[in-house]
Amino acid sequence: MMINLPIRKVFEGGDLKVQLATQFINFAITPFLAFAIGLYFFPDNHYLVLGILLTGLLPTSGMTISWTGMAKGNIPAAIKMTIFGLLLGSLLTPIYINLLIGENVDIDMMKMVQQVVIIVLIPLIIGHLIQRALIHFYGMSHYQEKLKSKFPPFSTLGVLGIVFVAMALKSKTIIGSPILLGQILLPLVLLYLANFLLSTIIGKLLFKRGDAIALLYGTVMRNLSIALAIAMTAFGEEGSDIALVISLGYIIQVQMGAWIVKLTDRIYGKPAPSVAEDFVHMGIFSLHQDDTLRQAIQLLSEEKIHSLAVLDNQQKIQGLVSMEQIIDSVADGADLDNPLSVLPLTNALLVDLQQPIASIVNDMKRTHTYKIVVTNKKGEVEGIISGLDILEYLSRK
Repeated sequence: MMINLPIRKVFEGGDLKVQLATQFINFAITPFLAFAIGLYFFPDNHYLVLGILLTGLLPTSGMTISWTGMAKGNIPAAIKMTIFGLLLGSLLTPIYINLLIGENVDIDMMKMVQQVVIIVLIPLIIGHLIQRALIHFYGMSHYQEKLKSKFPPFSTLGVLGIVFVAMALKSKTIIGSPILLGQILLPLVLLYLANFLLSTIIGKLLFKRGDAIALLYGTVMRNLSIALAIAMTAFGEEGSDIALVISLGYIIQVQMGAWIVKLTDRIYGKPAPSVAEDFVHMGIFSLHQDDTLRQAIQLLSEEKIHSLAVLDNQQKIQGLVSMEQIIDSVADGADLDNPLSVLPLTNALLVDLQQPIASIVNDMKRTHTYKIVVTNKKGEVEGIISGLDILEYLSRK
């Protein structure tokens, strides 16, 4: 899950207010709410209390971004919430546990800090380095189109494995006292419902629709995968009690995420018209203007694409070169070792990530250009939209 996190999004500004509100809920309200609920329901079992507390301590999973996208929320804001939540959660979890429940549970603080570093920080760093290496070696477009989708299934498989082990370790207890599951589910349901109501009210009062949805998923969704891993590694045999609580959280969290998507329009109103960001293909196949015609032919053939971007020394786009242009040049006797700068490039039509689809369609009609380059606020190329992308988008409406 760490490999696909676009950490560079953290450095894009514009949503400080919603980021602060999200982390305030995550670390100033939810942990204490979880602790109070745990104490009320399990006054005599501190490990079950710790399970509820861990559920409330680690915010935002990889699904935070996915659910936000499905609900038409602010995806860049959700990405930042996920990364900030991971970093803050890894730093604050040992401190919160020690302060809130350290007197009742035998906690090896150094071991817990070590486990957090091993489970969160090291994979985050390695994942980012792997992402950088893949993009450098294959290019952004190849990574986005062909490699990125290969990682989530392995992440899901790992989570299911941990859940299986956690449930297996408590199987005799569950079979001997099945009512225990209901006793654990009730406080978990209360925690999720309270979090949902609080985040919904704050979102509707303070933020526009996209930010409010991101705030909701950035606070209601918990990082149960990491919480499970910490429980299973940092607390020895007693970790199975904690893990049982967290495992049951999956039942509630997935259902709640799905129902929020269904009810989003009723809660927040209809979404604004779709913009380029909603259906852009992130990344773009490109070559430098000093690269050769032979290299362009090889890239087009390997990736089975019809055109690519040509960049100058400042990595600014100079235009597009298509398969048809290359074939015409070859037919006219062009030397395959000629640089791309000698080719007659097609001017690239640039649009902003927030440009509405109606405006994009009009630009396509006006210029008879059916492949558009999408840029961010800094003017950097983010991806590309083709006429086929527009048709596929319209077919889903």
